[in-house]
Amino acid sequence: MWLRVAAAAAGAGAGAGVGAGGSRAASGAAAAQLRRRLEGELEGIRGAGTWKSERVIASPQGPHLRLAGGGDAGILNFCANNYLGLSSHPQVIRAAVRALEEFGAGLSSVRFICGTQSIHKELEEKIARFHQREDAILYASCFDANAGIFEALLTPEDAVLSDELNHASIIDGIRLCKANKYRYKHMDMQDLEAKLQDAQKHRLRLVATDGAFSMDGDIAPLREICQLAQKYDALVFIDECHATGFLGPNGRGTDELLGVMDKVTIINSTLGKALGGAAGGYTTGPKPLIDLLRQRSRPYLFSNSLPPAVVGCASKALDLLMESNAIAQSMAAKTQRFRSKMTAAGFTISGKDHPICPVMLGDARLAAVMAEDMLSRGIYVIGFSYPVVPKGKARIRVQISAVHSDEDIDRCVEAFTEVGRKHGALP
Repeated sequence: MWLRVAAAAAGAGAGAGVGAGGSRAASGAAAAQLRRRLEGELEGIRGAGTWKSERVIASPQGPHLRLAGGGDAGILNFCANNYLGLSSHPQVIRAAVRALEEFGAGLSSVRFICGTQSIHKELEEKIARFHQREDAILYASCFDANAGIFEALLTPEDAVLSDELNHASIIDGIRLCKANKYRYKHMDMQDLEAKLQDAQKHRLRLVATDGAFSMDGDIAPLREICQLAQKYDALVFIDECHATGFLGPNGRGTDELLGVMDKVTIINSTLGKALGGAAGGYTTGPKPLIDLLRQRSRPYLFSNSLPPAVVGCASKALDLLMESNAIAQSMAAKTQRFRSKMTAAGFTISGKDHPICPVMLGDARLAAVMAEDMLSRGIYVIGFSYPVVPKGKARIRVQISAVHSDEDIDRCVEAFTEVGRKHGALP
């Protein structure tokens, strides 16, 4: 029956404003006005040198890539969030295949209707155990987790205090809630304390910060934040997307790295970076909070369940981490090698001791041109400019992976040095 309906619909649409390529364009004065405005905005982006192209990859994610139309997989990849190299790990891939075969492609539903499988509950329990928390809840992404927590937790009687350089998903999530909003200067503890003093008039105070800041590669001063939170009776929330799996002795994140696991109340993080690299996010923390999110968090209630293959990937990645900390520990030496060699070459590298290594250039056009020139030398990196980073702070963000060899890192530094001299970024 559905085949006949589809055929009839296709026939009805034939010749009705469909172009030679099969695309359909809206007509009318309003549509034409919209098109002119959008084309003008796009031209402005191109003119400012901040246009973001998308390179098409024709191979699995890994330290070496093959670009579409680019021949062999000889491109060195230095800009993925594949910190532990698990995106193409054989055991992770096999786990995804097993989950796909046993549990299907997807649930076609949200969790509370008919979208919860045993593997979802097992992964949530595993996440809570990994972070040493009471419970956890899965989302389609950490962006969704951040969009879902503040509105469900905070009311107009409460206050949220957010680092000014927090990830866009935290900022958007805070916008959705009705709490009183404070923004403190980036990692400025004096400013945070002043804001906490002012927020004492509110019922509940929540300090929200990235654990590791994705654009600058710096790590939040969690010890000091937790001390202030204790002094002013506040809670601490951290986004660990760029920390989970590789920071801390066992890869549990910045709270483990800085010895404050018992002082951080709520952790949001992702399955889409170090933990397999596919998709998915989560919140972990007190069980009553997780129970409330299952009842009130809109991205959870109104989004389909995570596909079984994604769940299988993440579950195996956590198994590998909890079996051994060797992969996580391999990051420190590789990160230090790149940072020290780039600094010796004359580059300014933002952040400290994090595999996110932003090569600060300032000018958006310079960042874009250098990134393209690096690709011609077999190094895949991307220039970051406004609005992803503030104006005047363009950079090429390099990210080190556990599967990069020392030779890979040295080759990247050599290419940066050549390109930097060519374009005047180095003397």
